[in-house]
Amino acid sequence: MTGEFFRFSDGDATMNTQRNATLTVDGKNIDLPVYSGSIGPEVIDIRQLYAKTGMFTFDPGFMSTAACKSAITYIDGDAGVLLYRGYPIEQLAQNCDFLEVAFLILKGELPNAREKEEFDTIIKRHTMVHEQLIRFYSGFRRDAHPMAVLVGVVGALSAFYHDAMDISDEYHRTVSAHRLIAKLPNIVAMAYKYGRGEPFMYPRNDLSYTANFMRMMFGNPCEDYVPNPVLVRALDRILILHADHEQNASTSTVRLAGSSGANPFACISAGIACLWGPAHGGANEACLQMLEEIGDVSRVGEYIKRAKDKNDSFKLMGFGHRVYKNFDPRAKLMRETCHEVLNELGLHDDRLFKLAVALEKIALEDEYFVSKKLYPNVDFYSGIVQRALGIPTQLFTGIFALARTVGWIAQWNEMISDPEQKIGRPRQLFTGAEQRNVPPLDKR
Repeated sequence: MTGEFFRFSDGDATMNTQRNATLTVDGKNIDLPVYSGSIGPEVIDIRQLYAKTGMFTFDPGFMSTAACKSAITYIDGDAGVLLYRGYPIEQLAQNCDFLEVAFLILKGELPNAREKEEFDTIIKRHTMVHEQLIRFYSGFRRDAHPMAVLVGVVGALSAFYHDAMDISDEYHRTVSAHRLIAKLPNIVAMAYKYGRGEPFMYPRNDLSYTANFMRMMFGNPCEDYVPNPVLVRALDRILILHADHEQNASTSTVRLAGSSGANPFACISAGIACLWGPAHGGANEACLQMLEEIGDVSRVGEYIKRAKDKNDSFKLMGFGHRVYKNFDPRAKLMRETCHEVLNELGLHDDRLFKLAVALEKIALEDEYFVSKKLYPNVDFYSGIVQRALGIPTQLFTGIFALARTVGWIAQWNEMISDPEQKIGRPRQLFTGAEQRNVPPLDKR
């Protein structure tokens, strides 16, 4: 390997055919292959279903459909398991930094000491953005939502880096990956600085990935910014816990956009736009807004009662998860990090933090929430930590996008490298009007 090029992992996304599933349609038996992966549920291959039966499947939200094969991330929601390339998230968050995890997600294996040093160096060489790109920010209002800025600026990267746009070339894909991972912290930090009317901070290559990001966020040209190692580690852990999460909405968006042959910058921009949705990446922002609405510890009981009332529109944000039917494994780590940060900054008496702790305690002990397994999820704790770090609520989803870019790139490359890859084209169950003729104007 050279210092300029690390190949993506080819993965091990092979499928084993063990048996067939028999589907009976109008008295006719149709055999469909059943595939098993390395772990997880088996899948029925329905690619020949329409040809054999003239029928499609109907699965809104794709809750029972495997849209691809992947070797990157595995989730067992019932058991509360999250694995990156086979490694438990708990071990990675405790023993690795974010760029080590990024290397793992991209390449399939953890780096050794030499590989880590080379990869860190490559990323540092790409942290600067084109100077003309900075002018894009002045085109936005100062009060623009940071995610709107990120969608525009990340998409615009394709106008500046024409030298590596051939997605059929592995080297080009790798260079684009390095650029995206390296530049996202700079782009996110500039969105923050622009909204505050503060000067942009150029990156410093003597700092770690996360420390450099915090300096670009919170530093200023008038004085040296010295990163607090406890706070750096907390933010680094947030990035690790959000780096990938299997075939979620934004990842599926990146894959669908990429299936058309779109350039990687456009695909990541599409993923950022999807992540912006409050049902996806905006959950931790919604959690802090909920705490502001509750306002005081004395009102927790009132809002807990409202959350139990099916006729009340109030929802307890930051509790439960669509995938995890048990405790979110990321939440356990984030809870520890949350208290480390509060201790470091002496914020246990802060109004919102006291409110969050009280809400957490009641929900963990209340039979209603325990029976429904509505445990605090990663968004509940990460929002509290980010607020303690001084990150404004509107930027929470931008931090999420910064972390998830690694997973999006790995998933995009895996799709491009798959010889069975086709342009995405979901079908539909049409419920509109049947064919009809246009009547004359005076007959309508």
